[in-house]
Order: sequence, then structure tokens, then C-alpha cells
Amino acid sequence: MVEYDVVIAMIGYLVGAFGGLLIFIELFQVPSYVRYKPKLNRYDVEIKPTEVQQYTLAGRVGALMIAIAFSLEFIAILI
Repeated sequence: MVEYDVVIAMIGYLVGAFGGLLIFIELFQVPSYVRYKPKLNRYDVEIKPTEVQQYTLAGRVGALMIAIAFSLEFIAILI
């Protein structure tokens, strides 16, 4: 028979790994207000405070998945 604490811990590991991957992807995204001009070989920053978005959906979902993974690990320890 399958031990439930092991199954819950493994699900926690899986969810945490995918969450960490999403946060890793978040770190390498170029902000929407940075533009590269290849002809001039330079970057321009065009900031409009109403349009700047600091985090994307991938980072938010990744952080939520890591929080769920920690919760599952805590529940697995208690079982």
C-alpha cells in the first residue's frame, strides 16, 4: 500500500520544481520598457509609469507554486 506522506511529499517536490522553473524563466525576461535598436547598437529606456509591469504572470504563478510546495511538505511531515 502507498504511504500517503511519501506521495504528498513527492507532489510537493514536483510542484516546487515547476514553480522554481517559472521563477527562473521570470528572471531572464527583458522588461517591456527596454527597447534595443540594432542599427545604433544601443538600448533605449522608455518609461511610462502607468505601463510599467514589474512581474509577469509566470513569476507570480511560480511563487504561488513554491508556497504550495512548502505547504505540502509541511503536511507530509505532520502525517
